[in-house]
Amino acid sequence: MTTAVTRPYVKRGTIPVLATATAITVSNIYFTQPLLDEIARGFHISPSAAGLVATTGQMGYALGIIAIVPLADGVRLRRLSALLLGVTAAALLAGAFAPSLALLSMATLVLSATTVLPQVIMPTVVSMATPGHAGRVLGAVGTGLTLGALLSRTAAGLIAETAGTWRAGFAVAGVATGTLLLVLPRYMPADRPTRTRAPQSYLRLLASLPKLITEHAPLRLSAALGGTVFAAFSAFWSSLAFHLTAGPIALGPAKVGLFGLFSVPGALAARYSGRLTDHWGTRQVNALSLASVLLAFALFGLADQSLIALAVGCNLLGYGTTSGQIANQARIFAAQPAIRARLNTVYMFAVFAGGAAGSAVAGVLFSAFGWTGVVVGGLGFLLLAGLALTWHTVHIHHRADGTAVADGAAMAAGAVR
Repeated sequence: MTTAVTRPYVKRGTIPVLATATAITVSNIYFTQPLLDEIARGFHISPSAAGLVATTGQMGYALGIIAIVPLADGVRLRRLSALLLGVTAAALLAGAFAPSLALLSMATLVLSATTVLPQVIMPTVVSMATPGHAGRVLGAVGTGLTLGALLSRTAAGLIAETAGTWRAGFAVAGVATGTLLLVLPRYMPADRPTRTRAPQSYLRLLASLPKLITEHAPLRLSAALGGTVFAAFSAFWSSLAFHLTAGPIALGPAKVGLFGLFSVPGALAARYSGRLTDHWGTRQVNALSLASVLLAFALFGLADQSLIALAVGCNLLGYGTTSGQIANQARIFAAQPAIRARLNTVYMFAVFAGGAAGSAVAGVLFSAFGWTGVVVGGLGFLLLAGLALTWHTVHIHHRADGTAVADGAAMAAGAVR
């Protein structure tokens, strides 16, 4: 990262530190998934009962997005990041020594709610970028987020197998998160995001969220695109294991767990979508994102028994999803710094809701129609995304002379006080 990309007051090495912190913290959301079977055996319970750990993790993350991320618009980010890291590390270590499923689920709920630090870092890193380079820094940090999500499942499985217990995964994650406590806060801003104003109350920050949706069309577009594309992404990944373990492919669990590594090259390539966003604009990168994901689902449908085609499709899916995320967040972060964290709250909640919907729909379709049903369902979500982007493009082109604005400029004119 060159010095021209970040503002003069930003410490050297800040972007790599924030990208690494994002990768480590986001992994806390996903690493429990491959451990559920071991947790069930360890507590002598059914797999469905062990699924409570994953459920509470999702609930906690949704709660953290709504209840914690808006605070980044009004509090000192250095203190907030230290508090979140400390609580998350403590909850992870508590999970490692939890004597019952109930206490483990409670620890997972807490750690998932406080591990929303990546959604605090995203708007922060944009404020550190020089004009015209927001997409580039988002690309760097967004790549860390994607790699953390992809690699955490594989790493957790390997750690548990090496140590002979699922508790090792929680312990390692706790140590890694605790180590960040010694590093990350020093690279976060010491002052409040809005130094010229008195900080808003917590309740006022939360009360402003619905108003953001109604007042900012760019936010509505990003939320629609993020939610539908992530729904297709989640539909694929939530059903892939069932497809790979069934005949005629019939892979074993270990090979299925490693299949996510095939997505890493695509995720790494998506980093350069940040530069494309800076040069082309957000709508063009969203169109590229949709084309990549559409091609992925075409491969999933036309060559569903080919592991090579599935691997290529995974890369296209990872590239398209991450590229779209970068463009969507660049669009909403064009607003004033005072409301960026709350805009990201609304956006990420839409993405989270889309992912949950995609997983639920895929489960029903796979049971009824097999892999073909999942592919058709994913294409349906992409159709909705294409309609949203097309409507927005046509609307922009048909505005009266001299009134058309860039994707994010409208947001800056109506900041929520």
